Amino acid sequence: MSMLLYLHGFNSSPQSKKAIETERWLQLNAPNIKFFCPQLSPYASTVMQSLAELIEAYLPQPIYLVGSSMGGFFATCLSEQYNLPAVLINPAVNPGSGLHSWLGENSNFMTGERWVFEPRHIKEYSDLNPQQIKRLQNYKILLQTGDEVLDYRHAQKRYTGCAIKTEVGGDHSFVDYQRHIPAILKFLTHVKTCQ
Repeated sequence: MSMLLYLHGFNSSPQSKKAIETERWLQLNAPNIKFFCPQLSPYASTVMQSLAELIEAYLPQPIYLVGSSMGGFFATCLSEQYNLPAVLINPAVNPGSGLHSWLGENSNFMTGERWVFEPRHIKEYSDLNPQQIKRLQNYKILLQTGDEVLDYRHAQKRYTGCAIKTEVGGDHSFVDYQRHIPAILKFLTHVKTCQ
């Protein structure tokens, strides 16, 4: 059975709107695809270790990645490492440079869980960031120019050569995401990954 691994944004949760919309769509339209959206830690090394264990336990069955914001960053790391197809929604491109405002004590937007962010945690993101996107055919990038958190032009540059769809307006949450789900699934299930 194929699995769609949905990776939510930084300090979010599996209860994010897009995660719920994706799961509901799959239940109605593609029940043969297992949906999984784990709670992601704010600490990059913890996230990557848990996701690597999950993926390695599930392979060689097909795995599809959908990542939003910081989830798009993690999906990129995983796609490059495991040669998996990925759809990225307003992805974080160089997260190590944009996390300084989180230094100190924080709480999760949805769960209320408290956590502390230190400079070493920012370095984890910088260390993980792939220097180059090598598997261009594995990616579909969805961007909205009205993203108030991340500059969509950074993603356009980072993923040059990939399939990119840029919509005028919108915001960081990606307005009307649900209307893209059929095209997302079509891409994920038809992309030809090459070794």
